[in-house]
Order: sequence, then C-alpha cells, then structure tokens
Amino acid sequence: MRIIDIVVPVHNESGNIRILFDRLEKTIQSNSDIVFKYIFVNDGSKDNSLVELVELSQENSRVTVIDLSRNFGHQIAVTAGLDATEGDAVIVMDADLQDPPEVTLDLIQAWENGADVAYAQRRSRKDGFLKKATAKIFYRFLQMLSDVPIPKDTGDFRLLDKKVVKELNGMREHSRYIRGMVAYVGFNQVAVAFDRDERLYGKSNYPLTKMLKLATDGILSFSNAPLRLISNLGYLFSTLALAGIIYALVSKLIVPTTVVEGWTFMVIAVLGVGGIQLIMLGVLGSYIGRIYTEVQARPLYVINRIIKNSEVRSGKN
Repeated sequence: MRIIDIVVPVHNESGNIRILFDRLEKTIQSNSDIVFKYIFVNDGSKDNSLVELVELSQENSRVTVIDLSRNFGHQIAVTAGLDATEGDAVIVMDADLQDPPEVTLDLIQAWENGADVAYAQRRSRKDGFLKKATAKIFYRFLQMLSDVPIPKDTGDFRLLDKKVVKELNGMREHSRYIRGMVAYVGFNQVAVAFDRDERLYGKSNYPLTKMLKLATDGILSFSNAPLRLISNLGYLFSTLALAGIIYALVSKLIVPTTVVEGWTFMVIAVLGVGGIQLIMLGVLGSYIGRIYTEVQARPLYVINRIIKNSEVRSGKN
C-alpha cells in the first residue's frame, strides 16, 4: 500500500490546526488504497499550537510532531518536515487554510497520472490589492531573471514524488527558496490550478520584511543577473566617463572661453558615481554574506523533540 506524507509547517496557527486536520481527514477518505501520514513542524510557536499538535498525535497514530527549538523560518520548517518523510510522495501545505485541503485530491491525481511534481498554481487569490500586485510583479521579475524557469503564481503547496524529495534533501543550502529548488531538480512537473482562499484565523506569518527576504533569497539563489548588472553598469559609466573626458579636453583646446569653472558638475558626478558604487557594494555584500553563512556550516535547524504515538524523544537535524 502506498504512503503519502503531508508536511505542514506551523507557526502560531492554533485557530487553524484542528480545522485543517479535520478537513484533510474528510478529503482523503476517498483514497482507501493510500495511507496518509502527517508531519507537523512546530516552528517556535508562541500560542497554543504545540499543545494542540500534541493532542492530535495522542489521538491519531499517523500524526508526528517535530518541535523545533526556536523559530527558524517557514522554508527551514518545510525542510525539517521533508527530512522526516519516508512515504512514496509528500504533500507540502501551509496551516492557514489558504491552501484548500480539497485540492490535494487533484495533486494526487496528477501524481497517479505520471507527474513527479504537481504544483498548485493560483488561478485567483483573496488577498489585498497591495499583496496581489507585489506578488504578481515579483513572480514575473523572478521568472525574467532566474537561470532556472520557476513557475509563476505558485507557493510551496505541491506534491513531490519520493525521488524528488531525495534530491531536495541532498541540497543543504541555508538561504532556501524551496519552490526554486524544486524547479532546479527537474523531473516531470505539472501545474494544478486552484483558487486560493482567505486566511481563516490569525494573521499572516509573512509580513513585508519576510516577503522581501524570501524574494531576495529567490533572486540571489537562482540568478547571477545582479552581478551581471554590476558589470554592465560599470561598462556604461566607464563609457560615459570617457566621453566626458574627451568632451572636456576638446572644449578646453578648441573653445576655452566656454569652459565654466565650478563645482556643480563635479559634485553631481561624485555623488552619482558614489551612489552607484554603494549599490554595487551592497549587491556584492549580499552574495558574500551568503558565502559566509555556508562556510560556517551550521545545522539548518535544531529539533527540541519529536512526538509520535504519544512518545517523546529528542531529535537530530
């Protein structure tokens, strides 16, 4: 009998956990030939999320709870869940119920039809205008810059065959952008269109600062375009500087009376070039900082405990 693991990262989702679990259980009842197991990853929740997860594990032997020692972030929590999977396939979804549990049936159907990756692609989303606009811009900007084609309008809600999970678990980079990593490994990937719901309870765990960090990870992890931009800007400004020098020399030699002594142009030039240099240094610093993080070789996450079948044991990352 086939086994599908459902990985759910949890951070302050106490109002959604039980509803999500019940809807998933109701949804999967039609698949009698598949055993579904749950891996909930508590990512440093400050509410009653862990208490509710422990209760679920006590009530249902198919529920495993991984309690991380602190909040490591959504992408790391997903990674911790993937590391713990053993099934024939894995479904990754969030706990906020914006990923409708009923869509898992469509993902499973795509997998049974031969897909190695079935990713849920948003047909519509019930978010504010600003979030929808920025998301649309980001996905198209990333698609334009990325060295690897990354499907637009997709999150981490997807089904992964075990061979895809095996490849992902071998990639241990710290600045993780999982949807890009999935695109990188290849295999047969198909889209499953769905309509994204509103968050049921609680507030988003992805405020603007975290969204910007995730966007930065996506761009810097899968594109060298910022570095190429630096080179192109360098060539551009070098050309402009050379033209300015030639113009100044010609003016001085041919029409010396038109040359105005003053600081305006010099100040503008110095400040303009200085600003460009600082931007370039910032981009280089971002790449160097990522190299520094990888060289440190610290673990991606630390597990406080693993709760399964009412047993509590320490875990390793």
